[in-house]
Amino acid sequence: MTEFRIGDAATLLGVSPDTVRRWIDAGRLAATRDEQGHRVVPGEELAVFARSQVGEESRWGYSSARNRFRGIVTEVVKDAVMAQVELAAGPYRVVSLMSRQAADELGLAPGVLAVAVIKSTNVVIELAP
Repeated sequence: MTEFRIGDAATLLGVSPDTVRRWIDAGRLAATRDEQGHRVVPGEELAVFARSQVGEESRWGYSSARNRFRGIVTEVVKDAVMAQVELAAGPYRVVSLMSRQAADELGLAPGVLAVAVIKSTNVVIELAP
């Protein structure tokens, strides 16, 4: 069975290790001890907990797009017609091309909190190294 150390679980959940420790101490997230005595979270338990933390509803109501990455805008490059917007969502970099008008209307600029909503007909999942 796959087990995750506190730091790895925190990274996957997008929170600090202290938050994961508090959840474990409060009984919200199950953990055991490994051979070295470190607390670890069983992979199946982490998956169930992660699923319970995911919001299905956007502020505009329901959408068929299920992939949402909340992050901070790190760069906006605009020309006369288009804009390239880069978002840092945890360890992930998401880049979107949109009209300049849309970027201006949304007020996208470095430092703005935003959500990348991704809908794709083809998604590739690879095993992590």
